[in-house]
Amino acid sequence: MSEHNSKDKLELAEKIASQTRKVTKKYEDVESMILHLVRWFSTAIDRFLFNPKMGGAISLILALMIFALVNYNEDSSLFGTAYLQSTTLSNQPIIVDYNSDKWEITVSDEICDVVLTGDASSLSMQTASSNYSIVADLNNLSSGTHTVKLQAKDFISGIRATVSPSDVSVTIKEKVTQNYSIGYDFINTAKMENIYALGTPVFESTRVAIRASEDTLSTVAFVKALIDVGGQTSQFEQNAQLVAYDQNGNPVKCDIKPETVKVTVPVTSPKKEVPVIIEPQGEVPNDMAIESITLDHNLITVFAPETVLSRISDITITFDAASLTGDKKLVKGITLPSNVNAVNINSINMDVKLGEKVSKVIENVPINYRNYSNTFKITTDANVEVYTSVTVYGTQTNVDKITAADLNVYIDFEGYGAGKHDIPIHVEQNPSALVSFTADKATISMTLTDENAQSSDEQIGG
Repeated sequence: MSEHNSKDKLELAEKIASQTRKVTKKYEDVESMILHLVRWFSTAIDRFLFNPKMGGAISLILALMIFALVNYNEDSSLFGTAYLQSTTLSNQPIIVDYNSDKWEITVSDEICDVVLTGDASSLSMQTASSNYSIVADLNNLSSGTHTVKLQAKDFISGIRATVSPSDVSVTIKEKVTQNYSIGYDFINTAKMENIYALGTPVFESTRVAIRASEDTLSTVAFVKALIDVGGQTSQFEQNAQLVAYDQNGNPVKCDIKPETVKVTVPVTSPKKEVPVIIEPQGEVPNDMAIESITLDHNLITVFAPETVLSRISDITITFDAASLTGDKKLVKGITLPSNVNAVNINSINMDVKLGEKVSKVIENVPINYRNYSNTFKITTDANVEVYTSVTVYGTQTNVDKITAADLNVYIDFEGYGAGKHDIPIHVEQNPSALVSFTADKATISMTLTDENAQSSDEQIGG
């Protein structure tokens, strides 16, 4: 029994030893194969990396790897969140939320900048939208000056909005009401044909209520209705915009109730036909004179307000007679008198004929007085009634037409006091008669005696 057991143990030991040798041999084969593969791979890598032909490709691969590493977003990789960006919305209006019927406000800033932070997609959607606002809420505030935090409202979820400035200074004043009379201004008058004249507007209401703080109301000097007359040719009605102004004519910001006023404006085209008067200036040279002037229009229609027309009796046109050397046709533009809107023609055609210059003397033409005061007594050297002779110059036809009744000779006492004076003699010229006049003497010697002063002296002496 003991020998049998020893034999079994020996056989078992030999089997174990044999198995161990097989395992060891297999391990050594695997190890040899792995080492062989490593050597082969290492050799292949060395050949690939150090191959001159592959240098450019290797450099490109390394550069791409470095770029990827630099721009790698670890948070995005780890947590799946988008890359955050920022953009700025400049000059955004600040909306002030308050009761405008009760309060007048002054705000330190009217615009602000808003910095938006978020992912690219959200920012793109937000900048394409206008459905957001920056609000200063004053609804819980009373009169006085306050610092109000600005609120960013209605921005897309996930967008962080930072407002700069973050708050504004606001002054709040209570409004009161005051009534004002309404004046008016016509606007767009250049768009109205100048042959038309505007009458006095008639307002449905002549007073208007203005609501503002007492400080603002104290600056209001007047209120005007702005009446648009562009293109009007007859009486019209419109609702004219009302505007309040300060003393310097600058608009005042305030509430005007109502904002417009109904107005009726008469539009007329008053006109008057007046003669054309031609007045040659200077003397025709070479001993010649104007024989006649023929016009293509002897009458002109004048368009102007009635008050202006009442002061216009003619239209005078002048030209330089000294430039004439013979018969000549002239075209002269018409200069509009002051406040005249238009005339029916713009120029006059003249046909000027010349003739030989002659003269004629008219004797014993009486001398008239201008600006004479009855307080003075006049004494002449001869102590007789004053007369003079007048010489008339022109063509024979025109000179023959002139009589003493056509002459107005006068002396002007304006500026002369008591004493002896040599006073100039004037002859009133009539250019339309195409003649000229000169008196035979330039002055007349007169003594002016103040009768009031003389009476006072006699009373004192008596």
